[in-house]
Amino acid sequence: MFDSAASERASVNPREAAAKIRTGIICNPKSHRNRSSVEATKPFLSGTVLAVTPRTQAELAEVLTDFARHGIELLVIDGGDGTIRDVMTAAARIWTGAAPRVAIVPSGKTNALALDLGIPDTWTLDQALTAARHGRVKLRSPVEVIRKDSGAKLCGFLFGAGAFVDATALAQRTHRAGAFNGVAVGLALCWAILQTLFGGANSAWRAGNRMRIRFQSRGDEGAHAAGKHADTDRARYILLASTLKRMPIGIRPFGVPRAGLKTLVVDAPPRWLAAATPLIVAGSPAAWLDRAGYHRIDTPSFDLSIDSGFILDGEVYPGGDLTVREARALSFVVP
Repeated sequence: MFDSAASERASVNPREAAAKIRTGIICNPKSHRNRSSVEATKPFLSGTVLAVTPRTQAELAEVLTDFARHGIELLVIDGGDGTIRDVMTAAARIWTGAAPRVAIVPSGKTNALALDLGIPDTWTLDQALTAARHGRVKLRSPVEVIRKDSGAKLCGFLFGAGAFVDATALAQRTHRAGAFNGVAVGLALCWAILQTLFGGANSAWRAGNRMRIRFQSRGDEGAHAAGKHADTDRARYILLASTLKRMPIGIRPFGVPRAGLKTLVVDAPPRWLAAATPLIVAGSPAAWLDRAGYHRIDTPSFDLSIDSGFILDGEVYPGGDLTVREARALSFVVP
């Protein structure tokens, strides 16, 4: 039996689809595998489709303000996780009410959000615009990082501190060596674990970073977990937080895939790391992991005080007194 819906999707001309939806397209020509660029968007440009390549954060804010003034219904982001982070951060300041749907054309060195949404690396602007015509979406809430001293906000999807900062620096080196997406993430994490295992008792990797973390509880089970680790000030090996359900190369640091803000906190120095690592990666619920200092905590938000830097979607930012929370959900167009 033929799928009539699939037949309809195949017959939609992407130019016609774009013409029926007020669309703004952000292109990052510096993205690793950028296929669209402004030149490729020209066939779609009209009174209802705008495309730009902002070069600075200030230009990006101006462009998004212009998009909002035109009342766009669809925001297309052609780039990787870093581009998405920058656009989401600026957009959160502009669309304080109802936000447009978002379509991603994954062309960066890392495309973790696209992977989580089930968007293939080969997805094109044509396909994204055609999919937008049919309205299939998935909801995802960004991770919002707020500085308590200034109120400045960042929006991304993967937050990390401690050894994750050094691991990300290693991932940047693997990018230069030609490894991208999940491969780069996997290589970086493996290298970080090896450095920790064989670096000796006085290794900086094992020492961790001093962090003060206070979790807000979510439900009865969350209240128990958050209460047990509430307002703790000690050295941590690694802190991860994300709202993604699916992580690169199939790793499950937060356990069973689920919605919401999830965290993994590992005390320093990490105990029984060689035995715990494969269980953490596989998402094992083994109870001894928590007793050994490997804590998984679901929370709508947490306060964090940290002197060292943190990572948000591949970019390093200075530490300080922060609130990390689950932001409002956005609608992402999917195949």
